[in-house]
Amino acid sequence: MTGFTGFSDSAQTMSLVAFSAVATITLLLCVMTGPDRDDLDEFYTGYGSLSPMRNGLAIAGDYISAATVLGTGGVIALCGYDGIVLALSTTLSLLLMMFLLAEPLRNAGRFTMGDALARRMPGRCVRVTACAVTIAALLPLMLVQLAGTGQLLAFILGFSSESLKTGCVIGLGALMISYAAIGGMKGTALIQIVKIVMLLGSGALVALLILHRFDWDPGALFDAAARQSGAGDAFLHSGLQFMGGASPRLDMITSELTIVVGGACLPHITMRMYTASSARQVRRSMSWAVSSVAVFVLVITVVGLGATALIGRTTIAQADPQGNTAYLLGSRAAFGPDVSSAETFLFTTVTTAIFLTLLASVAGMILACANSLAHDVFAGRVREMSARREMTLARFSALAIGAPTILLATLVQHRSLQPLVTLSFCLGASAIAPSLVYSLFWRRYTRTGLICTLIGGSLTVLLLMPGTNLVSGSPISAFPDADFNWFPFTTTGIVSIPAGFLFGWLGTVASGRRKAEEQRRQYEAVEGWILAGAVRRGS
Repeated sequence: MTGFTGFSDSAQTMSLVAFSAVATITLLLCVMTGPDRDDLDEFYTGYGSLSPMRNGLAIAGDYISAATVLGTGGVIALCGYDGIVLALSTTLSLLLMMFLLAEPLRNAGRFTMGDALARRMPGRCVRVTACAVTIAALLPLMLVQLAGTGQLLAFILGFSSESLKTGCVIGLGALMISYAAIGGMKGTALIQIVKIVMLLGSGALVALLILHRFDWDPGALFDAAARQSGAGDAFLHSGLQFMGGASPRLDMITSELTIVVGGACLPHITMRMYTASSARQVRRSMSWAVSSVAVFVLVITVVGLGATALIGRTTIAQADPQGNTAYLLGSRAAFGPDVSSAETFLFTTVTTAIFLTLLASVAGMILACANSLAHDVFAGRVREMSARREMTLARFSALAIGAPTILLATLVQHRSLQPLVTLSFCLGASAIAPSLVYSLFWRRYTRTGLICTLIGGSLTVLLLMPGTNLVSGSPISAFPDADFNWFPFTTTGIVSIPAGFLFGWLGTVASGRRKAEEQRRQYEAVEGWILAGAVRRGS
């Protein structure tokens, strides 16, 4: 008997054994590489001891989440051109981070995003607000990936029991909390490296198999995908994803802008800048990260189009209306009807890589939230907190963040999760990105302006998001039976990104000329440190 993947029971058993082995080995690696003493630098940054290549792979691993693998692959398979542009936008976002923010962030911060923002404007209010926005931006992404775990394992292993799906969410959530609490930055970095190597290696082999099926002719692959899509030439032109909206072209531009501006500014990515020991190291690390993500974009484009070309858009949509199983279906279809033992092993590697992607992505996000909660909120209340106590607080913070996330994930697992992914990117683009740009480069930026940027940008997103067409008004929205779609766009970026920058400017102007001049003098005192890396705070 075969399951949903088209593999035999023995192949499904192989996948289950592989998942168990990977979970055990990675947890053991976390224990072995985690901090062995009460040293904050070791827990938060791993002493900056990773080489540029390893640090770059860890950054790429954090950046390529399970939502990217499954969600972007699905959009490519179902919408063609729009999905490819979406994938390219993720690379462009990391490239923007590399050239604009990476070095100043590394120079200004020490452990968390709150450190970078408080470099110029010290104060508990700044740190607490930064922590709140960090959690608000990462919680939706964590929910998406944990909630998708049960569905993914059900698809791969061929079971349909709701209690088993919920059990998977709870068990894997506990495992992710353990990764963050035990391994710290160095342990989670090692998992990210293993994940990205497996994901790129297995994905590249599948992509080569798909190209081989089309005689190594990408044009033939595109033509076959267009024919099998049922949309004809529209599959290879912009607008299919946003068809039916009030302004499809504007909606597409806004969505891509949100990803480009917000994707690489999310806190679990920015915290990786602090693991580089020098400005030169962070540049080299980002070069490795951008290269790895670019290769992955090529891989997921071929696999997504291959899924449509080989099995058809209708079959993909029947398996999952969002197309989240397209990457797996494309990998399976690459082997043809007769599957050899070697191909079964390769497919098992693909599924294991996606499983590890789920584990590593959420572990990195839990670590970013826990670090911010412990360092920016709890440690900020005590003038001289011991390193032992702060590390203990960070570990308990991982539990405090992870436990509610697991509970919420079990409650939302049966709804469309795309609004949550979009919410995270919108918060990154509308609150975090403006605050970082202003803090690192605008001399007159004040504390009031910073608070206004973080709170104003976040509230704008939260107010507009319920009115988007991802939440209601369509069969694939979170509430398909309701229709309160008063904001006719997929993301809030067209309004919330300008609003985030505007709130920062208004807050700074409202602070008065005297306050702005004080901030200008304070910025000039640290400008060389931030922009040129003359001194690193805490070193």
